[in-house]
Amino acid sequence: MTTPSMEDYIEQIYMLIEEKGYARVSDIAEALAVHPSSVTKMVQKLDKDEYLIYEKYRGLVLTPKGKKIGKRLVYRHELLEQFLRIIGVDEEKIYDDVEGIEHHLSWNSIDRIGDLVQYLEDDSKRVTDLRSVQKRNEQENQ
Repeated sequence: MTTPSMEDYIEQIYMLIEEKGYARVSDIAEALAVHPSSVTKMVQKLDKDEYLIYEKYRGLVLTPKGKKIGKRLVYRHELLEQFLRIIGVDEEKIYDDVEGIEHHLSWNSIDRIGDLVQYLEDDSKRVTDLRSVQKRNEQENQ
């Protein structure tokens, strides 16, 4: 079972590998704003738990298990950003809100949010209707 911290590392490693083809300790440290020594400790733990293979001074690669969860974690993050955008959360708040909630939702909740996003996107009138409700509520609360 992964912890929120482990998930952050796996997600970041997955994204770096997708983007650059590799993930170095220094790249991970910079992306997560942590010390390289913290990255090394976590990478060693992720290696022990078989999410990746780490060889000192040679780099790391995600195992199939690590790739699978990394892909799912990136999906979760992107889905929550999409959901918050659709429901009208201010753009400058979305990233921090996702970071604050992503580790606290079950995968079942994530799947249901995915269903809701799909439902809203299947008919643009639904989003328009939502905006009307939001506007009406804002006017009532002024």
